This record gives sequence, structure tokens and C-alpha cells, in this order.
Amino acid sequence: MAVTHPDWGARFAPTLDDIEALASQALRDLPEPFRSLAADVTCSVAEFAEDDVLEGFGMESPFELMGLFSGIGMTEDGAVPQTGQLPNTVFLYRRAILDYWAENEDTLGQIITHVLVHEIGHHFGFSDDDMEALEAEAEREG
Repeated sequence: MAVTHPDWGARFAPTLDDIEALASQALRDLPEPFRSLAADVTCSVAEFAEDDVLEGFGMESPFELMGLFSGIGMTEDGAVPQTGQLPNTVFLYRRAILDYWAENEDTLGQIITHVLVHEIGHHFGFSDDDMEALEAEAEREG
């Protein structure tokens, strides 16, 4: 049986707007109570992280960072915004995400959802180590 392939010659790489649409869908698909608790978190998509952000993490390549939480998490008195406080924001970095997508077996939607959920985890006060332990536990149970 012949397998039909999409016309890749006519396709373009996902744009910033495409990534934002996938992220918006991922936010809408969060289970409760997480969706409500993250309702005030905004999502912004950029090509790459700013140089000062990369330097702050000791990263040499902008392809190393797919996402970032910026703000004050709920466990750090972030539940009630202070005057002049910028909104809690998850930044997704399109080019780093696309690079990861090209090198792995996950769908683009799965990658964006994973990065978004990981960064929202920081809003809830989880560290990277906390989230890695939770993911490892979920994999063992799944």
C-alpha cells in the first residue's frame, strides 16, 4: 500500500503566531485547578532569549533555552500582584523549540506543551529539580 506524504515543498516553518496559537491551546487544555491558577500568566513568543538572559544562565548558545518563566511565583507572594509589578510571563523561544523538534521524535504540540507546563511549574513554585523528579515519577507510573 502506498503511503501519501504531505507536500513538504509548499510548507513553511511555524511562525511566532503559530507557536503562540499552540501555546494558547496548551494553556486552555491545562486541567483544573492549574488552568485557573495560571489564568493571570501571560505567554509571549520570541525568536530567541535575550543575550543577558542567556548570560545569566551561563549559556553560550541561544538554542539552549526553549522557555523561561519571568515574574514572582505564587509561593513568593506572587498570588497578589503588587503595584508596578509586571505580569508573570512565560516566554517561549521559537528557534530553540524548532531546533529541538527537528532533532527529536515529539510533535511540535507536545514540545510546546511540555515547555509551557515546565515554565508554569515555576509560577507554582517548583524548582527544575522538583519538576524533573515529578516527570520521572510520572514516567515510572505511566
